Amino acid sequence: MSYLKIGCLFFCLALAYVSCRKPYEPPVDTINTNFLVVEGFINTGKDSTIIKLSRTVPISEKGTIKPELKAQLVIESENNATYPLNELKGGVYGAAPLNLDPNQKYRLRITTTAGSSYLSDFVESKRSPLIDSISWAVKNDGVQIYSNTHDDTKKSVYYRWEYEETWQFTAQYSSSIIAEESGMNSRDPETQDIYRCWGKYNASTIVLGSSEKLEKDVIHLNPVIFIRSDSEKVMTKYSILVKQYALTKEAFDFWQTLKKNTESLGSIFDAQPSQLTGNIKNIDNPAEPVLGYLSAGTVEQKRIFISDRELPDWRTAYPFSCAPLDSVFLQDMDPGVSPKLYWEKVINQIPVEGFYHPENGGLLGYLGASSACADCTIRGTNKRPEYWQ
Repeated sequence: MSYLKIGCLFFCLALAYVSCRKPYEPPVDTINTNFLVVEGFINTGKDSTIIKLSRTVPISEKGTIKPELKAQLVIESENNATYPLNELKGGVYGAAPLNLDPNQKYRLRITTTAGSSYLSDFVESKRSPLIDSISWAVKNDGVQIYSNTHDDTKKSVYYRWEYEETWQFTAQYSSSIIAEESGMNSRDPETQDIYRCWGKYNASTIVLGSSEKLEKDVIHLNPVIFIRSDSEKVMTKYSILVKQYALTKEAFDFWQTLKKNTESLGSIFDAQPSQLTGNIKNIDNPAEPVLGYLSAGTVEQKRIFISDRELPDWRTAYPFSCAPLDSVFLQDMDPGVSPKLYWEKVINQIPVEGFYHPENGGLLGYLGASSACADCTIRGTNKRPEYWQ
């Protein structure tokens, strides 16, 4: 569930929120949650414009994605130029770089297949300054990553960051054997490696910063993410791609409210749920909640890598409990069943390596492990990212 959908849920709950300590179970599932969610950004720079449309779902359907399909999206400039967006995949709409005039204001018009029309306010294009650096520091229990930027013209002031994480990790056991229909064969290290993989995560955390109260427009050591010392992310090598946006004051206030509603609730001392007011409305029904805030401008990004050699000798935690390797003797393998079927269906394991007679060196059988402990591809990919160093 995205932070925008979570924010919508808290908006609904705010209608029934009470501050007493008496336990209360609000009838969440009875609240109309079929609200339009608009996520995206009009890119006036040299990158694509991507807009994602979806509908909120009841809290009981956590993890469910309900994309808004086959809608018509058009970007409109204040001088009446139009730029249509095409549906790239379910609920995701976009266009290649549109070469938009950064001095113009833009808005988004949405028409759904049900005939509802939505329109955003005109927004100015905010040009993001360059990212000075993405820095990091070792703490007692992990790594803190920071963003740093400045704008000598003091036209930015309000900032938001998104980030994508990638990390290299390994399975608990390294399998050199593969069970195939033809027999037990050696793995091709180039195409069948399941020991080394890369994980990836597109974070939904809201990261904001502002120099409003500073004499200069400088953002120094703004926290982006903290990585625990036992995290698998720092097992071998970690990379983070940080994207930086400059916001208007109105957009910053929206994201700040959304952050408070989704990340700072839980006790009577936390910020109370407040209404999220975006800049997108249903033309025919202005009272209908629409979740999202459309902004326009350029995006700056920077990627860094952190190797385990640059970190203390931390002990990372493997995410699964792995038992010692099991022994599967040749004499126990059913000759009427192919090795592939036997290992996958009969014993539900992955062969790791052979074991041999201590005196004559003859093959006795194979050592096996569960896929969670011997196959990294169940939670990552064994295809090396193009940008990996």
